[in-house]
Amino acid sequence: MTDLNIPEYDQSTLVRSIDVEIDAPAGIVWGVLTNLEAYPEWNPFCISARSTLELGAPVEMTLKDFSGGSGTFPNTEYVCAVIPERLLSWELIATDDDPKAARRDQVIEPISGDRCRYYSTDAFLGVEARQIMEESGAWVKRAFDVTALALKQRSESLYADVTATERGAAL
Repeated sequence: MTDLNIPEYDQSTLVRSIDVEIDAPAGIVWGVLTNLEAYPEWNPFCISARSTLELGAPVEMTLKDFSGGSGTFPNTEYVCAVIPERLLSWELIATDDDPKAARRDQVIEPISGDRCRYYSTDAFLGVEARQIMEESGAWVKRAFDVTALALKQRSESLYADVTATERGAAL
């Protein structure tokens, strides 16, 4: 992971989604991840998001409650890493008013020209990291796993549409 400059995290306060192998190029997956306006069409956890995705820009999200509730809640984090077709990261920075801190990394690893692997992590940081992990780790894992599977489905569907269009154009 050093080529992506992802920090080393305390594994006891790190949530990692399942790895999914996606039958689509990294560019397609990247396009799905960065098309925030389309999140309501496919993302079961982050049901809306707005950002320019520039370093330091806010990512204003509405998240579905995966803790067992049925509602949603707002969440704002800040873009901290962008490596096209490889890494998209945002973080919650601790303040004097709120000591909670975290960093989410979404990683795309190319396997071949038309396949890749995806996973995401959420590292809980700061003085409340262990408490947040105890309270939230299980439901964040569920949310990330479901999101990874939905990203796989969305990316493969879009890639199938592209290849079908290209096959049709070749006829």
